[in-house]
Amino acid sequence: MAQRDITVLKDVALITCVVQRGAAEPIIRAAREAGAQGATVNYGKGMGIRERLGILGVAVEVEKEVIQILVSSEQVDRVFERMYLAGKLDTPGMGIAYITRLDKAATYIPPEVLAKVSAG
Repeated sequence: MAQRDITVLKDVALITCVVQRGAAEPIIRAAREAGAQGATVNYGKGMGIRERLGILGVAVEVEKEVIQILVSSEQVDRVFERMYLAGKLDTPGMGIAYITRLDKAATYIPPEVLAKVSAG
């Protein structure tokens, strides 16, 4: 069996953003413009006082989009800020964003990118 190497990334963070269903696209676009390479979107169902009661007795959509983006620690503040602003998270009920620092992450990185990082 051939030897396989694992490329471990240690200086990374995971940005998670939970928003109303249908609101993920501009947030992902803003993150990519800020330097993020990609995003994962999952769907979920939220529960809370606002969803149960609704505003003025009108039912509020409980389906959510959960956006997860892995970025370097160097990029994390810039990408987080752009996502926050694009999602209008300073408006009540629009969603939440948070950062999780990671000890390790592993993925395929093309050899030419590794060589460039190692040389720099």
